[in-house]
Amino acid sequence: MKLTKERIVDAGMTVFAEVGYQNLSMRQVADRLGAHAGSLYYHVRGKDELLALMADRVCRQAYDAGTETLAALPPTATWPDRIEAQATALRLSIKQHPGGAQLLAESPGRLSTGALALMERLLRTLLDAGVPAEHCGIAADALLSHVTGFVLQEQNQPSSPPPVTAEQYAELCERFPLVMGDLIPRISQDEKFARSLRLLYAGFAALSWSPRLADR
Repeated sequence: MKLTKERIVDAGMTVFAEVGYQNLSMRQVADRLGAHAGSLYYHVRGKDELLALMADRVCRQAYDAGTETLAALPPTATWPDRIEAQATALRLSIKQHPGGAQLLAESPGRLSTGALALMERLLRTLLDAGVPAEHCGIAADALLSHVTGFVLQEQNQPSSPPPVTAEQYAELCERFPLVMGDLIPRISQDEKFARSLRLLYAGFAALSWSPRLADR
């Protein structure tokens, strides 16, 4: 089968899911394709460009998923609804790729039309919500960083908690009553994500309602 940039990115995503960001190599990608490593460089200049292309693909998929989610919103949807739709689509798109959050967080700083599209739409939503233009960039960065960081934590979470004895557990409860106790509710990751977005909305709304607060 003819070697193309799209096939190289496909193979890169597969290898990345198996070995992670640091261990990915062009040779491994070539082996996955049954090709010589040198032949990849006719299409992709090196590992950095490949990682950037992979990150861009995740962003483009997230943008398309966000488009579908936004289109399904009712006409009465509010601007927080529109932000939540975009953030949720991004989270789900990243989670489809093992290590996807690390890929977005650590990929080289190259021009990515997928990432620019996500940012452009989010900035427009914030501007339409009345957030002052000088604060929209910070608000959008905070939201996107939050989503990436949230998924990074999800994808790095161990499948089971570390084993502790009854004595160790009792000691932890005594030292860290808020973390280990029942006062703070235990909620699902989905609910935690939704609530964290609402906290961010509240901050964005405060910027649009109070110019004095926005200047602080």
